[in-house]
Amino acid sequence: MFDMDLAWWEFVVRGAVVYLALLVMVRLSGRRTVGQFTPFDLLVMLLLSEAVSNSLSGGDDSVGGGLILAATLLVLNAIVAVLSANSRGMSKVLDGTAILIGRDGVFFDKIVRRCRITEADLEQALRAADCARQDMQSAFLEADGDITIQKKK
Repeated sequence: MFDMDLAWWEFVVRGAVVYLALLVMVRLSGRRTVGQFTPFDLLVMLLLSEAVSNSLSGGDDSVGGGLILAATLLVLNAIVAVLSANSRGMSKVLDGTAILIGRDGVFFDKIVRRCRITEADLEQALRAADCARQDMQSAFLEADGDITIQKKK
């Protein structure tokens, strides 16, 4: 239980490689994946964690190895958060920026499709903003996956 099969530094390297690879994959998969989970998105995230579990541990089931991995992932997450908070460029790369998806009551179909936003998502955002489509000044897909609607003045 306490005897590790791998050197401590191998857990750190494995954790860092898997963390960074998943960070890139999730970032490239689009902001709706991270923003508002559908049951399918949640399923993918659960399966991702199962898929990489052996990559992290290298077959080691020791308590120490698991704690080293957990600490590595938490430290990496803290580093990414600090980089994002203190550097505008890193924030843009890691978190993304808002995308204009509509203006003057018209949603841009090409951009909406590319961002994988459904008509139901657009209608829900309009209702949440208490805004009729013709009263919409602009609409943005935020970096966190939320849709922000601004009303005409």
